[in-house]
Amino acid sequence: MAEYALLEKHESIKHRFEEVQQMITDPEIIADMKRYVKLNQEYKSLEKLLAVFKEYKNLIDNLESGKEMLAEESDEELREMAREEMEIAEEKIPEKEQEIKMLLVPSDPEDDKNAILEIRAGTGGDEASIFAGDLFRMYSKFCEKKGWKMEVTNINEGTAGGYKEIVTKVSGSGVYGILKYESGVHRVQRVPQTETQGRVHTSAATVAVLPEAEEFDVELKESDIKKDTYCSSGPGGQSVNTTYSAIRLTHIPTGIVVTCQDEKSQLKNLAKAMNELRTRIYNMEYQKYIDEISSKRKTMVSTGDRSAKIRTYNWPQGRVTDHRINLTMYNLQAIINGDIDEIIEKLMIEENAQKLKEAEI
Repeated sequence: MAEYALLEKHESIKHRFEEVQQMITDPEIIADMKRYVKLNQEYKSLEKLLAVFKEYKNLIDNLESGKEMLAEESDEELREMAREEMEIAEEKIPEKEQEIKMLLVPSDPEDDKNAILEIRAGTGGDEASIFAGDLFRMYSKFCEKKGWKMEVTNINEGTAGGYKEIVTKVSGSGVYGILKYESGVHRVQRVPQTETQGRVHTSAATVAVLPEAEEFDVELKESDIKKDTYCSSGPGGQSVNTTYSAIRLTHIPTGIVVTCQDEKSQLKNLAKAMNELRTRIYNMEYQKYIDEISSKRKTMVSTGDRSAKIRTYNWPQGRVTDHRINLTMYNLQAIINGDIDEIIEKLMIEENAQKLKEAEI
C-alpha cells in the first residue's frame, strides 16, 4: 500500500479526532462558547473525513485482495469475481482520493454561517433600482428552492419600482458558503422600462454577502453605541408611519451605522439592528482574512472591491456571463427566476482547484 500516499495522513487525523473528541467533553472548554463551537466544527469535519478514509481503505483492501486471488486461485468463476471487484475499486479509488484531498484543504470557517445579503442600486438611475429588484427576486426564488428563510431588515424602494437598497438576513444550512460567490457588481444590459426610444442601456447593482456574526463573535459595549429612534417610512400601514419603531444604531469606535424599520415593534427592530451591527463589525476583521487569501491566489469570492464587475445579464441576447470564470450561458430567464445553481457550482469547482493548487496535497 506504499503507493497510496494519502494513507500516511490517516493516523495523524485519527489522533487529532480522538483529541478533539476528548476536549469537547471538558467542562472548561464547554464554558468557553467561542472555543467550544470552533472545536465542534472541527469535530464534525474530522468525522466526515475519517468516514471517507474508511471507504478509501476498504477500496484499497478490495483491490489488494483481488490481486492476491488472481495470483493464487485457479477457479475461473472466483477469478472473474476478483477481476470485477478490482475493476470497481480501480474506478472508485481516484474519486475517493479527490474527495479526501478536498476535505483536507482547510475550508472557510464562515461557510456554515447564515448571511446578511445587501443589494444596492448603482449607476443607471431608476433602471438600476428596477434591476436591484430583479436581483432580489432572483435570490428570493433561489433561497426558496434551498429551503432557506429570508428576513428583510432594511428597505428603501425605488421611485419607479425595485429598490435603491434592500438588506436581508438569510438563514439555513451552509448559507454563506454558497451565497458568498454573489458578492460584487452585477450589470444589466436591456431596454429600460422607463425608456421610450428602445435603446439598450447598461445599469448596475451591487451585491454584498456577509457572514452573520454570532453573539460570542463580537463583544459590543453599550457605551460604544448611539441609539436613535424615528418613524418608519414606506409600506406597512398607518401605524408604521406614526410610531417611533425604526432604529438607527451608530457604533462610535468604527463609525458603522445600521438601520432597521421592518418590524412594527421597536424591540424587534433593535434586536435585528444589533445583529446586523455585530455582523458589520465582525466583517471588518473577516475582510482581512479574504484579502490575505486573495494575495496568495486567485479567489472567486469578492475581495471587498465594490467596483469588481462579476456578472452581466444581457436581455436582448438572453445571455448571462460570469466574468470571473469566463462562463456564458443563454438561459437568462431561468437564471433571473432563481436557477443560479450551475453558476455557483462552477465557481466552487474553480475555487477548489485553486485551493488544491495552493495546498499542493
